[in-house]
Amino acid sequence: MPEVAAGAAPELDTARAACTDALGVLAAARPDLLVVLGTAEEGGRGPFPQGTPGTFRGFGVDLEVRLGPAGGPARQRRLPTSLAVGTWLLERTGWSAAPVEGLGVADTLEPRRCAETGRELAGRAGRVALLVMGDGSACRSLKAPGYLDERAAPFDAEAARALGAADLAALRALDPALAHELKAAGRAPWQILAGAAENADLTGALLYEDAPYGVEYMVATWS
Repeated sequence: MPEVAAGAAPELDTARAACTDALGVLAAARPDLLVVLGTAEEGGRGPFPQGTPGTFRGFGVDLEVRLGPAGGPARQRRLPTSLAVGTWLLERTGWSAAPVEGLGVADTLEPRRCAETGRELAGRAGRVALLVMGDGSACRSLKAPGYLDERAAPFDAEAARALGAADLAALRALDPALAHELKAAGRAPWQILAGAAENADLTGALLYEDAPYGVEYMVATWS
């Protein structure tokens, strides 16, 4: 986010452009419902209705967002950071293609429950789209939040390959314990995505993949 990155914002211009392209794919699918999905701390888990606010004041930025087109009614509960970033992306691209809801999950959610949650989301409407928020490892360099871990690069490479290929089996096979050790916040959301896509014939495309700041960022689309 440029507001948070300040002077370093241009470093991720390519990543933001890929996110814009991904949201264009979601809009073109003409869904009946869009669910923004990401990990959250205990107080930020569960469903969030359209209109839920989010803030970036914790990052020193006076910036507010609100989930869903046209804002919706005000809510007391606030979005976790992952969903707030997803909401910022929607506002940035002027999303109006469908109603929006949010779901915050634990990064330790075990794979079986991830699959069940995905199937539940897929049944929420006739055509459901997911905006899945989650990083790869945070252990790609000595200055990374999790320091350098030689297991991080192979983990990220397999996750990026699976996301780019819409490979459900490979996403389901990601090791929760390893993902947790590598601080990969995307593991549970990706496995929920795999559960939601079980009965769909989808093609994947990897639009962006890099590890600035020692953290793996990926942007992919399934359509």
